Amino acid sequence: MPINYLRGFTKPERSDSANLRLGRSLAFVAGAANAGGFLAVGQYTSHMSGIVSSLADNLALGEINAIAVGLSSLLSFLFGAATSAILINWGRRRQLHSRYAMPLMVEATLLLCFGLIGSNLEAHHVVFVPATVCLLCYVMGLQNAMITKISKAEIRTTHVTGLVTDIGIELGKLFYWNAGATAGSAVRADRQKLILLGSLLASFLAGGLAGAVGFTHLGFVSTVPLAVVLLTLAAVPVFDDMLAQRR
Repeated sequence: MPINYLRGFTKPERSDSANLRLGRSLAFVAGAANAGGFLAVGQYTSHMSGIVSSLADNLALGEINAIAVGLSSLLSFLFGAATSAILINWGRRRQLHSRYAMPLMVEATLLLCFGLIGSNLEAHHVVFVPATVCLLCYVMGLQNAMITKISKAEIRTTHVTGLVTDIGIELGKLFYWNAGATAGSAVRADRQKLILLGSLLASFLAGGLAGAVGFTHLGFVSTVPLAVVLLTLAAVPVFDDMLAQRR
């Protein structure tokens, strides 16, 4: 049934296939939000490596404004991850079906608000750009912590450096020349892991393309479909808990 299928995305009982479906969906959303955010404010917000590097550069150069933006971006991502952990642990203590859905509901709400009011705030450039960067960094931290916890750190969706590194490792194993090696010492690639990593990378790329095209043609409202996707993934466990409380 469609309801059971949707419930499987964020229900507490996990499986590899459920984690893969969720990971692909969130990688698409992250890629779209990252690309759209860049077109909106000229900065990528899903990965902290570049932000920390630019923060160090600006500290050395004494660029006070850029330092403030970099530090606030880093803290926003950090607070987003912390929020996700708080919500999940709060839900786990109360044995809620929606413990993993709640961070996605928060993310969806923020993206929905951003999509609906972003164009009205764009004129206030001095406030709008830093606020947008912080919002998107917070959302990315929220999402990345959620998928990290639900998959036991096997899947991350907001940046691809680790994905590309792991793909390279598996490809190195795949093409390794095992001539003369015994069965026990032969190097073997984990083909299932390679497929998983490749699909996450492809989903992020597809999301980035969709986000760039969407923002170019639709503007800020292009984040509304992303919010709808997240709400769809999270809604059924939330309704399950609401029904359980009424009984």
